[in-house]
Amino acid sequence: MSESPPPITQGPTEAGDAAQLLVTLFELGREVTSVLDLDELLEKIPQLIARLTPFTAFSVWLLDEKRHDLGIAYAVGYPEEIKRTFRLAVGQGIVGTVVAEGRSLVIDDVLADTRYIGAITGVRSQIAVPLRRKKRVIGAINLYGERVGQFTPRDEAMLRQFGAHVAVAIENARLFEREKAYGEMLETLAEIAREVAAILDLEQLLERVATLVHKVVSYRTFGIFLLDERRGLLEQKLAIRYGDHAGFPHLKLGEGLIGHAALTKQVINVPDVTRDPRYLPWVEDCRSELAVPLLVKDRCIGVMDLESPDLDAFGKHDVEVLSALASQVAVAIENARLYEALRANEERIERELQFARRVQAALLPAGPPKRMRGVDVAAHFTPARELGGDLHDFLSPESNSLVVAVGDVSGKGVPAALYSVFAAELVRSRTFRRRYMPERFSPAGVLMSINTILYERQLEGYYCTLCYAYFDLKRRTLTMANSGLPYTLRSTADSCLPIELPGLPLGSFPGVSYDQIVLELGAGDIFVFCTDGIYETFNAAEEEFGSERVAEIVQARRGEPAAVIVQAIVDAVEGFRGEAPQADDMTIVVVKIG
Repeated sequence: MSESPPPITQGPTEAGDAAQLLVTLFELGREVTSVLDLDELLEKIPQLIARLTPFTAFSVWLLDEKRHDLGIAYAVGYPEEIKRTFRLAVGQGIVGTVVAEGRSLVIDDVLADTRYIGAITGVRSQIAVPLRRKKRVIGAINLYGERVGQFTPRDEAMLRQFGAHVAVAIENARLFEREKAYGEMLETLAEIAREVAAILDLEQLLERVATLVHKVVSYRTFGIFLLDERRGLLEQKLAIRYGDHAGFPHLKLGEGLIGHAALTKQVINVPDVTRDPRYLPWVEDCRSELAVPLLVKDRCIGVMDLESPDLDAFGKHDVEVLSALASQVAVAIENARLYEALRANEERIERELQFARRVQAALLPAGPPKRMRGVDVAAHFTPARELGGDLHDFLSPESNSLVVAVGDVSGKGVPAALYSVFAAELVRSRTFRRRYMPERFSPAGVLMSINTILYERQLEGYYCTLCYAYFDLKRRTLTMANSGLPYTLRSTADSCLPIELPGLPLGSFPGVSYDQIVLELGAGDIFVFCTDGIYETFNAAEEEFGSERVAEIVQARRGEPAAVIVQAIVDAVEGFRGEAPQADDMTIVVVKIG
């Protein structure tokens, strides 16, 4: 709207009807109190006053209770510089006197009144009425006229009555403004809470908090200190002179305003730091400081610190806002710390698992014993996780002999891998004792010995299925015992059938004895040992791969080397499974007799 004075209209004359005047005042009062936007209200006031009495210049002065002075909230006919910067102390000038004494003044000739302060030129008369709300003066309405004695007692009475309506309207508008600001603040806090809760990188979170806090509370310097409970120190994690970075030392718990806020778990708001002996002068020209503890339940994890070069810069509203925000920030920081620790722990575990996987791979046999003639051996192992519970080994306890052991430990992952390493070592140690006690450490005897040891360890929930095969390449025989591993397939020129040899898993029951069988070896015989991860692979249609498919592949590839047969089985299983995840460890061993 234009800043020029509103059109001057004649108010009611002395000869006018008093009743009409009351009606006019009532209408103006109703009109002014219906406006809830403060800026719109202030702009409307001079338009309504112009209907009561003419004027040359107009201003509304409002009291700043914190500074205890008066500033121009809205004016017409004033220079721009005066409107922006001019202030009056309560009791200073005519307006200041009206506010201080709570009564209206009509000045016929301002040039003859010593209280007059010549803020604008070309005026001679003045009328000022207090804006009173519940016995409290909140400001004043001030009018200037260009003629001496322009304002009459009747003008004063009308303006005083109208001023009562204006005071109510201003208070209502302020209340509406505060409620609106409070609602917006709650929404802003909710947005901030959602944003900080989504940030899990601690450094990024602290930087973002500094920016978000500045949206709700004005500061010049901001810092976040996090508590090291073990050392009792508050460590500076972020320090910002808004737009620049500033440094802070570490603090002991209870030291300075920040340390005291952490120790007492209470907000500390100091309007003048020069009057508080706890203040540590780290920042030049700091005059007020607000320290807000970051609490997770009843535990303090740090402090948000705000400083300003202005006296009493942080009010009750700022304390309320930051206290609410601090609880959200504290939880976000705690979550970020936990995530950081979890990520570091996961990285450590990943490194250890990768190393353990290399160790497990190194413990698996690279192939059959060297200088082994008349036999072709190949194997494949794929764990379902980083580590697997399957085991296999090729051993030669005597000349012209080959022991093939294939096992499957219950479960998967690290526990199963550790159990399988122990079981594999038992297989090796008992196999090489055969040199001295061949009868005791036959395939059945090896399984009996391992079962006894595993059962004595009492590892509840864990057991091992194991097929132990002793190939005597000189006598051309195979002696085999089994403790629950899927039946071994034997392929000849005519067929590929399972060798049915049941047995209880190792470590489940004490005193178990195992059967063993002896088979004659023929040239071209192929023996296929598989753990159940091969046979029990399912596709998207919930169909099982099964032993029959393995048998078909072996028969189709009988003329190929053992390694080719193994790879054909692996490719078929993976193609059958498709995109489904691998559910169990998979081990295949193929022995082809020459």
